[in-house]
Amino acid sequence: MPQPASIATQQLGLAPVTGVAAWYGPEMAKHPESWTYHLTDAHISELKTAIVAVRDRDILDIGESEFKLPNLGKLLRNIRAETLQGKGFALIRGVPVADLSERDAALMFWGIGTHLGEAVSQNGKGHVLGHVQDLGYDYASPQARGYQTSSRLPYHTDSADLVCLLSLQISKSGGLSSIVSSVTVYNEMLRSNPDLVELLTHPVYRTRWGEVPEGKKPYGEIPVFNPYQGKVISTYVRSAIRKGQMLEGVPRLTPQHEEAFDTIDQLAGDPRLHLDMEFRVGDIQILNNHQVMHSRTAYIDHDDPVLRRHLLRLWLACKDGPALPPAMTSDYQGMTTSGRPNGIQVPGVPFNAPLTAE
Repeated sequence: MPQPASIATQQLGLAPVTGVAAWYGPEMAKHPESWTYHLTDAHISELKTAIVAVRDRDILDIGESEFKLPNLGKLLRNIRAETLQGKGFALIRGVPVADLSERDAALMFWGIGTHLGEAVSQNGKGHVLGHVQDLGYDYASPQARGYQTSSRLPYHTDSADLVCLLSLQISKSGGLSSIVSSVTVYNEMLRSNPDLVELLTHPVYRTRWGEVPEGKKPYGEIPVFNPYQGKVISTYVRSAIRKGQMLEGVPRLTPQHEEAFDTIDQLAGDPRLHLDMEFRVGDIQILNNHQVMHSRTAYIDHDDPVLRRHLLRLWLACKDGPALPPAMTSDYQGMTTSGRPNGIQVPGVPFNAPLTAE
């Protein structure tokens, strides 16, 4: 006779995690005021003044002290605390991108980001300002990244404390953003399949997409679920796990691994768990990668290149971020000077902030 999940969970030494991070999407959808922040005219005025002050600077030379936001900065600090230590997500509405040039929009987004954390590289090209835009790549290609396609993106996390997206243009149809608490996924999976959760507290192998940090292998070894100091810290990119199987030296996945990944995907896609968000022009979505997974539906874009879906992206390291186990820090990737994950940093590649997608 199979043991009840509660008994099996106790024997495995695992326990559900409680708190505000263990939320359910339908409940969050009832209370958007708890996670949506609308910019005021005063906030917008501050942003426009700050842009003028830094317009002649290189983006990489702009820090929090250069991009002054006396009142909005206080709100951004509260949002940072909520995303790092609270629910794990927030949505800012009303960013005035329609009034700005492409460069000014990038300056503004970067400046907002300096009040939330330290920008880290998002790929092997050293991009600290990213562009989420369909470049016509085939998502099935071993080196293709999902953000460069219009394909559906399964639920996943990124390699930084926070990921921030600014919507400059929206698609003709589709492209719905969905998020789910990875804490809730862990808890639900622990109730129904504790053995599979235990399996995913051990390392799984992921491709680095050819973007290999100094001293690291072409693949990383990292658990999906990391119970640590009373929390569960999660990291999950199934496409990277699947494509990692193409690399020499990577152990083969077992049927139990595939069952575990299927279970994560099914739970994340369950309407009882996830929250759907519709991006509007001028929205900034902020997510804590350690406790929130995100996805996107496939989309159809406009024929006019000027109108095509376009998001700017920042990956941020936050010195006041949650404590992380070694498997998710120096064992897996490099670290910033403040001791936080530094994204995807390749030796000899300087940071740069392109104003167009590459």
